[in-house]
Amino acid sequence: MKFLRAQYVLKAFAAGSVLMFAAAAPASAHVGLGAVHTFSQGFLHPMSGIDHIIAMVAVGFFAMNIGGSARWLVPTAFVAAMIFGGVLGYEGWPLPMVEQGIGLSVVALSVAVGLGVRPPTVIAMAVVGLFAVFHGHAHGNEGAGLGFAFLPYAVGFVTATSLLHVSGMVSSFCIDQLKPSAALTLKRVSGVIGGLVGLSLLLGAMG
Repeated sequence: MKFLRAQYVLKAFAAGSVLMFAAAAPASAHVGLGAVHTFSQGFLHPMSGIDHIIAMVAVGFFAMNIGGSARWLVPTAFVAAMIFGGVLGYEGWPLPMVEQGIGLSVVALSVAVGLGVRPPTVIAMAVVGLFAVFHGHAHGNEGAGLGFAFLPYAVGFVTATSLLHVSGMVSSFCIDQLKPSAALTLKRVSGVIGGLVGLSLLLGAMG
């Protein structure tokens, strides 16, 4: 029975991973990727960049690894800080090295998942919140000057980001149903893959 359950979890995780990466575009740029006027455009936008997908899913994994109240406090901190960064970008406040900060977030969060890092909840919230400001600023900058027309897009983007957090949490929960050694291996592999992708994005942003 346990073997069948493990097989089911592995297949579900593999299928979800394939769909997730198949839907993601290889580009890391955020500004100017398309129209930013409707809820659906905002909802689909996070799915168009592999950097945002990996970082958001990693936040869910990271929160579940820490456990306790961090399971909801860490993702909430990310979303709140992302909204704050979005407001800064929308209002035209400059933020240096935005793309580099986004690339670094993919690397750092992936490594944290792969190594099973479990900092105190407050520190985890601060770290993800810092990275979230960069993600939010990049997308808020897209809506500068659009006024209320940008609001539906922003709501769609926040909603999709939250669902990506949840998908990471669910994936982490599913993996934890496996034998400890198998779960640890899967998380390490996921961390390595995410870290390598993030490193390539970071080097591209610095190039």
